[in-house]
Amino acid sequence: MEYRQLGNSGLKISKLTLGTMTFGGQGGFARIGAVSLAEARRLIDLVVEAGVNLIDTADIYSAGLAEEIIGEALGGKRPPGLLIASKARFPMGPGPNDRGLSRWRLIRAAEASLTRLRTDVIDLYQVHQWDGLTPLEETLEALDNLVRSGKVRYVGCSNFSGWHVMKALEIARREGRIPFVSQQIHYTLQAREAEYELIPIAIDQKLGVLVWSPLAGGLLSGKYRRNKAAPTDTRLAAGWKEPPISDENKLWDIVDEVVAIADARKVSGAQVALAWLLGRPAVSTVIIGGRSEAQIKDNLGAADLALTAEERARLDKVSLPTLIYPYWHQAWTANDRLGPADLSLIGPHL
Repeated sequence: MEYRQLGNSGLKISKLTLGTMTFGGQGGFARIGAVSLAEARRLIDLVVEAGVNLIDTADIYSAGLAEEIIGEALGGKRPPGLLIASKARFPMGPGPNDRGLSRWRLIRAAEASLTRLRTDVIDLYQVHQWDGLTPLEETLEALDNLVRSGKVRYVGCSNFSGWHVMKALEIARREGRIPFVSQQIHYTLQAREAEYELIPIAIDQKLGVLVWSPLAGGLLSGKYRRNKAAPTDTRLAAGWKEPPISDENKLWDIVDEVVAIADARKVSGAQVALAWLLGRPAVSTVIIGGRSEAQIKDNLGAADLALTAEERARLDKVSLPTLIYPYWHQAWTANDRLGPADLSLIGPHL
């Protein structure tokens, strides 16, 4: 297993992370899986044996049950070097302050997560989504307090837009707060919108990138094919809405290329899609998840799959995003002075 530096921190994390959104299966999360405590123990043992050193969760996953299962599975004692990441922002109760990123909410949320996880520290604590009502100064002060009190080691964001990320980083610099070291984002061959702002920001500001739902909810696994009946035992069949598909023909073109490469290499489509992501700029780790040992074992195989330059070029071409403004204008008029972050998106179009 390869270990990559998390952003501008000194922390090394495995290039694959175990995601736990399927743990518990309560409420709306029942549509994506219901991994039991016994199954969770086996999955954690499996990934740790493969060298994975990060487990990602969130308080909202099955209303806290996922965190409880992790805490119980580890028995309150983690294997040496195993890191835990969690997140907070979404509603965890009926009260008006049981959601968002206020100081009141974040400190209580972190303490509740620590209790459920049966641990004394969360290694990476991430704000799960933007809160447009709470001043970022308040949110960052609360996160700073959590780090300095020893309850959290590093902080990151998730699902922020580009200007949200940059505003947060600047406030942290201005006020001497502990800054984000990472952002957790949706990024796949099917959805490369992150390359407009979030990936260039990660390159420029030295932020680590954790990728969630790297197989587009299973669409890039090879199970879904053009003009064929969709599987009935999947999260999408159960009504899960992520990710949105705006161009179905392009999706199937991407899937066709993924499957062609997978068949030639005698691996799964999932491994090809994951391996492509692992070679993208700024990506620190890709979060894998599943409802069975077979799915996790297959995903782990991506750690050893090295795509050739020709295979990457084929995948890049079929999935290349359209340049939106101001990027098409920069490509036409400013390509004489592009920096590394600019080239991450514009370069392939030149």
